Amino acid sequence: MNNEYRSGIDEQRIEQIRSLAKELPQACGDFLRAIATTTSTLTRLAYAYDLRIFFNFLLSERFSFADVSMSTFSDAKIALISQSDLEAYVEYLTIYYKNSDSEDAAPVKPIHNHELGITRKLSCLRSFFEYLFKSKRIPANVATLVPLPKLHDKPILKMEMNEIQKMLAIALTGDNMTPGQQRFQKITMARDYAMLSLFLGTGIRVSECVGINLDDIDFEQNAFLVTRKGGNQVMLYFPDEVVAALKDYLDIRAETEPLLGHENALFLSLQRKRITQRAVQNMVKKYALQAAPLKKKLSPHKLRSTYATNLYHETGDIYLVADALGHANVNTTKKHYAAMSEERRRQAAKHVHLPTKDKE
Repeated sequence: MNNEYRSGIDEQRIEQIRSLAKELPQACGDFLRAIATTTSTLTRLAYAYDLRIFFNFLLSERFSFADVSMSTFSDAKIALISQSDLEAYVEYLTIYYKNSDSEDAAPVKPIHNHELGITRKLSCLRSFFEYLFKSKRIPANVATLVPLPKLHDKPILKMEMNEIQKMLAIALTGDNMTPGQQRFQKITMARDYAMLSLFLGTGIRVSECVGINLDDIDFEQNAFLVTRKGGNQVMLYFPDEVVAALKDYLDIRAETEPLLGHENALFLSLQRKRITQRAVQNMVKKYALQAAPLKKKLSPHKLRSTYATNLYHETGDIYLVADALGHANVNTTKKHYAAMSEERRRQAAKHVHLPTKDKE
């Protein structure tokens, strides 16, 4: 597999991580380098951003560190961070404002973190403090004293079959779209329909979709090679409906001359470059909102949940679904099944019979 796209994304992230590390205390850069062999570039980039938020909080919100700058935040100062500081940070995360780089910039919208966002940021700090503690750079891992928020189950947002049919129909016809949208839809119809079919027919992630190259596809086996999270490469198989959609798109794709460096990309933007994840997310939302206007948060990941739920309903095999989604742990897969679990509970009620009350 030509993995230039994946390598290019990793290189960009590494540059971003290094740039952020220069802004942060030295301990942060040491930590990010220490976990380089065990984490993805995306994870480390998220950690770098989270650490910047944390240390900016300490410098701007906690009197104990008012006399410290980011560059002089030594291990000895980190050792002074208390449980109280971390608890205040958790409260701060519920709503805060980004620091603007320009005095003339427009007011920044407040940033809200809910349970999942706070948990991720605390998990980052736990890993950071654990690294410093194990390296004997601080005397204790104070982050373990602050409990992670309790995560509550949320209903899984997915599309029903009639909504799927309507979305795919709109991708082909442009019905109900504005005149401006219809102009673009006529140009991108085959591409958009192929991508939507691929999401619904294979359950791939948006990052996996945009990374597909022309030479990754094998129509003899109805399969394509995909690079999963963590870098593993696997063959995924698609149904005949996806075959037809891909072939129709490839006929049009063959008439397009990509820009230099994008020749092997399967899905191209109107600028003749490899399409971006953001563009795909916007495309999915555009069609999904037409088909299911009350489901405002539909995304490529929700199409993945739709695929997973449909596959489970057809097979009843949670392990097959986990393998198809690329989940190492079946418990991760179960998170996609709130709707399925509810249906199983309904079925359970039908199999329990009580004596009927005798009529007088």
